[in-house]
Amino acid sequence: MGRTVEDVALFLSALAGPDARAPLSDETPGAVFAGDLSRDFRGVRVAWWKDLGGVPVDPQVRRITNAQRTVFEQLGCIVEEAEPDWAGVDETFRTLRLWARELQMGELVKQHPEFIKETIRWEVEQATGLTAHDAGVALLRQTEIYHRMRQFLSRYEFFVLPVSQVPPFDVTTEYPAEIDGVRLDTYIDWMKSCYYISLTGAPAMSVPCGFTAEGLPVGIQIVGRHRDDFGLLQMAHAFEQAVGIQGRPNL
Repeated sequence: MGRTVEDVALFLSALAGPDARAPLSDETPGAVFAGDLSRDFRGVRVAWWKDLGGVPVDPQVRRITNAQRTVFEQLGCIVEEAEPDWAGVDETFRTLRLWARELQMGELVKQHPEFIKETIRWEVEQATGLTAHDAGVALLRQTEIYHRMRQFLSRYEFFVLPVSQVPPFDVTTEYPAEIDGVRLDTYIDWMKSCYYISLTGAPAMSVPCGFTAEGLPVGIQIVGRHRDDFGLLQMAHAFEQAVGIQGRPNL
């Protein structure tokens, strides 16, 4: 979305703001995001990821991500290993994803299956087995998951974890088949570190934090409190300035 955190803040200053057409839009004017991103983070509590409930992560991604803990500590943050309760997150996300996929692409798959890739056709087929009860239960669970994250972030102002579970992979590879010896069942399994957060509704930002031995970029994911997008930008900006690799294609 931008070369730097400041770029993203500028983008939001033009994009964000209340709109009657969007009932969940924030009343905060977009101009807020054009403000000063500098902030003193001494004493701010930060939760550091552990294992996301057993989600496999590539060793290089784990090493590079965890090496950044000292950066937050040097900013004056109080960093502790802690995670919200991930119970039901995976099943809930998958149910809602399948439901949405069928609504969005079901007719197109029926009319022109030859133009749709196999993984999308598979999702639409899986969705045909869902019931209204399944969708209702998933929506109720999403509300529970939202409140779990809200309560977790009442103790910690930020939560830090990897963006993706793997480094960038070859464009000819449709999706990773395994991570650190763990076989993956579906084509989205390598994104759990992202979609677990998406389901909570909390704002999150990816910031470059290092490179693999092959020179491939790795990002760190910083999660903020619901609707504290500006606070998240401030933390991401402070981290970016401390690490100092923004805008550099390689090392």
